[in-house]
Amino acid sequence: MNTVLIILLLAAMAATLFFLVKGIITFLRTTEADLTGTGTYVSGRRQNKAMQGRILFQAVAIVIIVLILVSTR
Repeated sequence: MNTVLIILLLAAMAATLFFLVKGIITFLRTTEADLTGTGTYVSGRRQNKAMQGRILFQAVAIVIIVLILVSTR
C-alpha cells in the first residue's frame, strides 16, 4: 500500500513541477500587448490554467503525504 502511495506522490510531485515550469515559460512569453491590454489576453489565461494545475497537484501531493503518515502509524 505504501509503495503505491509513494509512486502516486512522485507522480503528483512531477505534475506539480511540470505545471510550475509551464507557468514560468508562459510568463516569460508575455508580450507588451498582453501587458497593455491592446491584444487578447491569452497569456494571462494560460498562466492562470498553469497555476490552477500546480495548486491542484500540490493539494493531491499533500493528501497523499497525509495518507502515508496515517498508514505508517
